Amino acid sequence: MKNTESTTDTTTEKDIALGNVYVMTHSFFSDVVKIGCTTEDPQEYAKSLSAKTIGQYSVAFSLQCNNPCKVKKQIKKYLDAQEYVNEFYQVSPDVAKKLLKRETLVIPSLSSF
Repeated sequence: MKNTESTTDTTTEKDIALGNVYVMTHSFFSDVVKIGCTTEDPQEYAKSLSAKTIGQYSVAFSLQCNNPCKVKKQIKKYLDAQEYVNEFYQVSPDVAKKLLKRETLVIPSLSSF
């Protein structure tokens, strides 16, 4: 199932000039990660997502950068075959982290956490 709309809560991709790209895991799904972008602190965003669902989200990796949704979009291209549902991918957090780091060599980042 492909999600053609790319939004993070109320912010669309084109609106985010500075923000975070994150890789999250969920307590119920050990082999699936969520990759997305947000203007919020990724830890706080994980808490807000956890409050809305059963189970807990935790941040495996995050990166503050310019154009975070552009970085996420590029990662989504790499992971297209592993797409599970929307922003969820059936890859390990380590693989997603390596792709994120590699992509930020192309799209400069501000800092890495």
